[in-house]
Amino acid sequence: MQNAHEKARQIWVLILASLASFMVSLDATVVATALTTIHRDLGVSIANLEWTVNAYTLSFAVLLILAAALGDRFGRRRMFVAGLLLFVGASAACALAHDIGWLIAARTIQGCGAALVAPLALTLLSAAFPLQQRAQAMGIFGSISGLALIAGPVVGGIIAQGLAWQWIFWLNVPIGLLVVTLVLSRVQESFGPRTSLDLGGLLSISGASLGLVWGLVRGNSAGWGSVEVKASLVAGGLLAIVFVAWELRAHAPMVPMPFFRSRAFSAGNAATFLQATSLIGVVFFLSQFFQVAQGNGPLGAGLRLLPLTATLFVVAPLAGALVNQIGEQVLVATGLLLQAIGIAWIGLVAAPGLPYVELIAPLIIAGCGASLSLPATQNAVINAVRAVDIGKASGAFSMFRQLGGAFGVAILAAVFAATGSLGTAGAFSSGFASALFVAAVLSLLGAIAGLVLPGKQVKESEPAERNTAALHEEALSR
Repeated sequence: MQNAHEKARQIWVLILASLASFMVSLDATVVATALTTIHRDLGVSIANLEWTVNAYTLSFAVLLILAAALGDRFGRRRMFVAGLLLFVGASAACALAHDIGWLIAARTIQGCGAALVAPLALTLLSAAFPLQQRAQAMGIFGSISGLALIAGPVVGGIIAQGLAWQWIFWLNVPIGLLVVTLVLSRVQESFGPRTSLDLGGLLSISGASLGLVWGLVRGNSAGWGSVEVKASLVAGGLLAIVFVAWELRAHAPMVPMPFFRSRAFSAGNAATFLQATSLIGVVFFLSQFFQVAQGNGPLGAGLRLLPLTATLFVVAPLAGALVNQIGEQVLVATGLLLQAIGIAWIGLVAAPGLPYVELIAPLIIAGCGASLSLPATQNAVINAVRAVDIGKASGAFSMFRQLGGAFGVAILAAVFAATGSLGTAGAFSSGFASALFVAAVLSLLGAIAGLVLPGKQVKESEPAERNTAALHEEALSR
């Protein structure tokens, strides 16, 4: 009976964490295909409307580490629920927006709520499953939450064309409230180390993230040589150095620097950053390629990304189940190599008149590669630390992934602007191909980071009560 009860509890944690993560991840991309409709309704420029996407991304990325620390300190379930309620309230505010300022402000608050939900969903999941079952659970979690990357343009296109853009946000309200109710009744509370908050670390990493992301987001519009962009990037870089120096001296550091002595932790985060840098930028430009170069509508463009989506349902759970058998190194390196091959293939054949059927194979290859590597990188990072440090590790993992997406869009947009334009289908295809070649190189670098991960180690079945200090020493030796 005890085992059945524990299994039921684990299933509920998996379902609720995955659903919440999917919902907040979806809102990072769902607005993109609805921008034209919002533009007509609110009567503002497309350039201003871009901040409805950027505001969410910025607040999401910058506050991730803070969210993980708050969860450890005040309760992971409690802060998870607080994030969901903040997200739901901001979603309603977005739907009620009558001008662009209101919408951008609401999207910023929505990103703050998402920043609480995303890392704590992974932390709750990791705490609910023992080491031997965690990889498979993360594979299922990754397949569901990762689907949001691709589903966003499809869902946004369906709602914008079939209903009204406000329903993109209204739908979050009943779903979010249902998840909150179930979390309070089905998920147990858990805590990390109850030490004092590392305020110096929080401020410096938040400022560093904000400066770097702001500079990258504003680079193309304000000019890479502008004072604003240079100052943002320099300030972000300096604050990153301040953060490292502070953490080395802090009594209770938010991200202990000894974590990075672990090959699994360092290489896993590097691989996930490079994967997100490549993949999120590619999805952004693929959606535009299908619309600008090939003349499809928002919904048509989203549907043409479905070969990527299908792989997440099938491959990611299988990869999660295989982690313990073949190790993270093989899955991450092979997966990101396949992602690089698929992306480079698309860049080679991209042209305005290209039949869509010729893109199906490379889309599937890229999607399979991404799906292979995602649960393996999660597993490598989370298992590289002691059980009590899972919150800090998951916060760092989520931050690297979100910042990778922001870097990816900015880098590929800069490459596109230098080699192509929106003027004609041919000019767009030229810039699109160049951007994808850069994305393929980033994926290849991620595969190299995957090779740095420790190879599969032969392990005896470990008792649940194994000493956590021994686990930590083993993780650092990896």
